[in-house]
Amino acid sequence: MKPDSKLSGVLHVLLHMLGMKSPATSEQLARMMGTNPVVVRRVMAGLRKQGLVASAKGHGGGWTVSCDPASVTLADIYKAVGEPTVIAMGHRSQMPGCLVEQSVNHALDEAFREAEAVFQKHLNAVTLSALSEDFNRRLAERGQTLEQQSHAV
Repeated sequence: MKPDSKLSGVLHVLLHMLGMKSPATSEQLARMMGTNPVVVRRVMAGLRKQGLVASAKGHGGGWTVSCDPASVTLADIYKAVGEPTVIAMGHRSQMPGCLVEQSVNHALDEAFREAEAVFQKHLNAVTLSALSEDFNRRLAERGQTLEQQSHAV
């Protein structure tokens, strides 16, 4: 099963957008995410619905971050992208009649819940602003600008 990288990709473009002086087009964001502009528009629409980004049409239009990065957590963004499954494993059958399989499901359910809780706790503890600060610190350590980094994508 291919891992779902939607959250990672969205965080990537949000960090770029925070440093941009003008709105980012779907085409620019698609290049950053390595995908099609249609996919970008679909993902960004979910973020817009949650109040995280805004869009403007026409010349000079595009996507901008519309939220306060200090008050938005990675959990908020995870929710906005549809909360993709963290663990790719699952049960062989959701409603087993077999007692052995019921025991197996019961044992795995607890492990799945614990892993999801740890992931959610971490996402709740990190703001978009903190992530941006980490990125900008790394950028400064390399002596690069956002423009140089954007072209390296």
